[in-house]
Amino acid sequence: MDYNKLVTVMRKLSLEAGDKIMEIYGQDDFDVKAKSDDSPVTAADEAADAIISDGLRAAFPDVALVTEEQAATHAAQGDTFLIVDPLDGTKEFIHRRGDFTVNIALVEGGVPTRGVVYAPAKSRMFFTQADGQSVEETGDFSKDTVGQVTPISVSNSDNSALMVVASKSHRDQATDDYIAKYAVKDMKSAGSSLKFCLVATGEADLYPRVGRTMEWDTAAGHAVLLGAGGAVVRFDDLTPLTYGKDGFANPFFIAHAPGVDLKSA
Repeated sequence: MDYNKLVTVMRKLSLEAGDKIMEIYGQDDFDVKAKSDDSPVTAADEAADAIISDGLRAAFPDVALVTEEQAATHAAQGDTFLIVDPLDGTKEFIHRRGDFTVNIALVEGGVPTRGVVYAPAKSRMFFTQADGQSVEETGDFSKDTVGQVTPISVSNSDNSALMVVASKSHRDQATDDYIAKYAVKDMKSAGSSLKFCLVATGEADLYPRVGRTMEWDTAAGHAVLLGAGGAVVRFDDLTPLTYGKDGFANPFFIAHAPGVDLKSA
């Protein structure tokens, strides 16, 4: 894989998709439909998916592609594949809360090794560079020229005063019960894959997810966190979360800085 080309293409496509998403976000009204699993989908999901999937297929025709909005791609893909959630946080988008992201990642051998997470309404972009180091880009987000980037890294966690981030839309008692096992200094709520990025930048130490997710929801954020020195493990046995699973469904998981003294489920 040409990682330099990959990162350039993923970054540009995420920005193009973000522009389209924000165009629809700015409309007075937009249609919301229900998919077969009753999750919502909007014109923004579909338009962003078309931009990203067309661009990836043109640039990397020999690499398998899995994308949330195209059920035909949800088949066994081998060890290496691209995986896309064109609009993660659709509920945040519908309720105009801003915490939604564009997510594109490369999985190799069960591990998301490169990824981009772009939050267009918050003007935050995180991605892994060709060498695997994760950065946050600031500036005007030119599609053809990378702006100023700052390497990001996880916090040096203090287990007596942890910062925890949890879901805005999927918070439940099971999550609260698990968080109660830790000495928590403060908590943040965030939507979509931004939670991974907050751990990656050191803004949070721990993100437990005790609820349903799919691999396209997590792969890009997982890649960013790995490139910042963090980890994502299964909730049940604390082994690394892997990708390419049958059906692409994730078990419950914990994203964390390595200094966190993880508690068992």
